[in-house]
Amino acid sequence: MRERITFVQKLGDSIDPSTLKVTDGVLSGPEVQAVLEDRLTIALDELPTELHTLLKSVHELHVRWVSPVAYEAVSPLLSRLPPGMHLFFTPARGDADASDNLCPALAHVFGDIACSTPADSFTPLQNDRFSHSSAFQYFQPLESLSHFIAYAQDQLCPPSDALCAARLNSLVLASLLDLSYDTISHTLKITALWPYQKQAVHATSWPKLRTEVGVLSGEIPPNLEPHEVGLAGLLTVLGQDTKPSATMFAVPSRHRDAESKFSARFLEPTGTHPTLQVQLDSNKPPSGGSYCSAHAYFTLPKSIFADKYQLADDLFLASKNLTALRYISQPVDLEAPEYVMKQWGSAVLLELSPPKSEKPQPWTAEVPLHLRYLAPSPGGYKNIQVPYPAVFWACTAEEGTKFPTNPFERVNLGYDGLFGPRTVFWHVDPRPVSGNNRITNTVKVPVLDLDKADWVNAVTAITVLVGFAWVAWKLAAVYVRSGYGSAPSSQTSTQTGDKKRQ
Repeated sequence: MRERITFVQKLGDSIDPSTLKVTDGVLSGPEVQAVLEDRLTIALDELPTELHTLLKSVHELHVRWVSPVAYEAVSPLLSRLPPGMHLFFTPARGDADASDNLCPALAHVFGDIACSTPADSFTPLQNDRFSHSSAFQYFQPLESLSHFIAYAQDQLCPPSDALCAARLNSLVLASLLDLSYDTISHTLKITALWPYQKQAVHATSWPKLRTEVGVLSGEIPPNLEPHEVGLAGLLTVLGQDTKPSATMFAVPSRHRDAESKFSARFLEPTGTHPTLQVQLDSNKPPSGGSYCSAHAYFTLPKSIFADKYQLADDLFLASKNLTALRYISQPVDLEAPEYVMKQWGSAVLLELSPPKSEKPQPWTAEVPLHLRYLAPSPGGYKNIQVPYPAVFWACTAEEGTKFPTNPFERVNLGYDGLFGPRTVFWHVDPRPVSGNNRITNTVKVPVLDLDKADWVNAVTAITVLVGFAWVAWKLAAVYVRSGYGSAPSSQTSTQTGDKKRQ
């Protein structure tokens, strides 16, 4: 079992090495303004029995949770996803039992998870172009990690270990949580990230746990390549080092900072076909020396969807500052109500069309969406949460550029498998519209009011009976006037002759 704790500061920040003290396997220091990443690597045989049994029978599994609260990130920890719980999964060949056990295991670990089985609830990922993507995808809005924290405390912390429980409680303030497993490494990597803010530099070693602590900041080392980011700072291995060691290195990074922001809101009135307006503060691509295109990646819950046929009209797209629909998960039922849908929803990748101008300028793109019929509810309305998309510029790196393994890189994000291996993602930071600092939008959806359902049923029944009585009365009136059957043949012949004479 290994742990890597990293404090990452912005370019130009630094910490005085003399302020860091290493005593009896404990590192302590002052508060620093930084992003905190804590990664725990656990071997398969060190896991609780339930997780060991599940992971032993899957090929790869990646769970990525993103907080609905906006946060600031620092290079190289810049990759973005829409808020909620994302799952990317590749089953082992011929192991149907593992797939069937996945959803109950997720519910046990994370709480109220709506999936039943991967066959019913997951969507297949496009992997015919690039083989590095997983086979299936699942998404669900998830407000917090409270259930996961309780599960982890029960499974990992002895009853008398208050420090272990306190460390897990700190996940309440985390912005990201990743759980990644694959059969090549046979290890589970659990990574949590706290946003850029004041962090107390403190770490404690644990028995049978190798703990490495880094206090790093952005740096520009000599011979830095365009596709690399530089870091410098201090590294300490607890229980082994008596003082921190200076370090400087560069790592290739596919996720960069576009140094711009965007917000998203639904135009009023929303109706049953709402339009999401994405507002960006700059139309200029971040990399002038390569081809770049702006994209928005959506994970839409099953209560709302995009119509791929509507998004196939080039003139319509141009009017909304959109270029093309590059990807939509399949299938997407355009008619089914939300309460009969077993599939989680749909993923959508749209290429945006920024206006061309000499100087940078703000601009907007509009994405038409459609609401499904929701289950009846008291009051006649339901609120649904629609997460912000991930917005980025996809730029092509120079020919021959390679991106080997980066210890800070996140892969299997859903959209990264839709681009080539030389694509660099320049992320645009989400900016909340409302004052609650959330990067989700609330849509008020009209539904059948359960408080008035009895009255509606009674009126409907009376209306049907009245309509039936009216039809029966009309039929009876015709029968009384003309009798049953066709008119006599002589009468018919006379009428025909009269028509000919006319």
